[in-house]
Parts: sequence; C-alpha cells; structure tokens
Amino acid sequence: MFDPVTMKLNVDPLILSALREDITSEDVTTNSVMPAAAKGEVDLICKQDGIICGLQVFRRVFELMDDKMEFQFYCQDGDEVKKGQLAAKITGDIRTLLCGERTALNYLQRMSGIATYTHSVAALLAGTKIKLLDTRKTTPNNRIFEKYAVRTGGGNNHRYNLTDGVLLKDNHIGAAGGVREAVRMAKEYAPFVRKIEVEVENLEMVKEALEAGADIIMLDNMTHEEMKEATALINGKAEIEISGNVTLEKIPGLIDLGVDYVSSGALTHSAPIMDLSLKNLHRI
Repeated sequence: MFDPVTMKLNVDPLILSALREDITSEDVTTNSVMPAAAKGEVDLICKQDGIICGLQVFRRVFELMDDKMEFQFYCQDGDEVKKGQLAAKITGDIRTLLCGERTALNYLQRMSGIATYTHSVAALLAGTKIKLLDTRKTTPNNRIFEKYAVRTGGGNNHRYNLTDGVLLKDNHIGAAGGVREAVRMAKEYAPFVRKIEVEVENLEMVKEALEAGADIIMLDNMTHEEMKEATALINGKAEIEISGNVTLEKIPGLIDLGVDYVSSGALTHSAPIMDLSLKNLHRI
C-alpha cells in the first residue's frame, strides 16, 4: 500500500493527469443522461481468476473527483480472486461513477495483470534462493504503479530509476572503453555505499568484471552452458543476476544454475491485463 506522503506527492498527480487525459472539458455522454446529481451504487466484478492489485489507486481515482464517495471492499491487494467474484461496491454520485470508471479500471486491470503474471513466475522459484526482479521496462509515467504490482505478486524491485544504482550496461562499457575502465570510473564517482553491477555477454567480460571488483555480475543473453561456466568462474566472488528475454517459460531452465537473481522485463512489459468490470449500476 502507498503511504500518505507517497500518495499525495507521487501518485495523485499521475492519477489527475490520467483523468485529464480522459476528460479535457466535460464528459459529454454522462452530462447528457445525468444533468443533475443522483446517488447510485455499482459493483466491481472479477471476470477472471488472478491476483487483485491496485484497489487503493482504483479508490483514489473516484476520491479525487468527489471525496464523498463510499467504498466497501471484499478483498485486498495480493488476494487471489476468482471469476465472478464481487470485489467491491462503490456508492456515490452517479456522475462521478460514470466519469471515473474507465480510468479507475485501467489502473486496476493493469496492476492486477502484472501481479498475476508475477505471481505465476515467482511460484516457479519457490523453494530456491533465487530472487525474482523486475526492470525499468515500464510504461512511461506508470512505473510507481507497475513496480508496486510486481511486489504485490511476489516479485522484488530492481533499481527504481537511474539515480537508484550503478548498472554498467553494454553502451556504458563502450563509452568508457571497456569493463575495467567502466568499473574504475564508477568506483571513483559513485558513493562508496553503492554496489556496482556490470552487464556481461561472454566469459571474457566475466573475467574482466571480476578482476575490476564488480559487486554484481549480470549474465545477459548468454547460453545455458555459458552461464554455467560463468557461475563456476565467479564462484562466490560476486553476486550473480541472469537477464535477457526471461519469461515464464524459461524460468524452469535457470533454476539449476544457483544464481542470486533473475530479472525479467516481461513482468511489466508483457503481462496481460486482468479483466475486471463495473456492473449493475443503479440509483439508490
């Protein structure tokens, strides 16, 4: 759940921007059929099985338009829900319910979809020491929601943004003139409390990263045999992360490597939405 400060400073402005995207001047359809305020109630229905996530954001969409809205939730973030399940009842001005419906559902469906997909991937790593990580491959201006959804689904967050940690990728290494030089420059510039991670693509780069004193070595798009050789070479001298087109289907083939982390951009960029709907709107 987002704390009050995070909600006010970082979440509310994004939700308001999304509402402004959907309503530039007025909701013509709603104003046509609801010229005056009237109290109503609507049901939030799960249309498929999954992990619910984003209820606080869903609620906030309506609250930012009308702080008199009332909510009764029958589940909480992280719960497994079933097709046909009643997740919530929302009561208030029908105009607010109609105007906010799509934006609220967009957030809830997207976040629940990510949590559901992450949950299925994390389940494959249960009982191992491997931590499942997300990446920065997120939807612009939705990272705070998508990374929260990953945690809700049982995954872990990699660095939040570029300020959050040192990760020397192929182009950084190319710009610096090599692995050793890139690590040396990072150690000179970055605060000593920051770990230095290096992305490598072959065994020669693994050796260079080790010799340079990298804290974490990311094995990127390497074959299973290459990764096996790399883990033997590293042998506890650095933490190991596997990355590069990691999907649900590929996870079982990585477990035997005994690495520390597996990062997957698919958690956020390829998770399908979970279908939810607002139904049975009626006046009360």
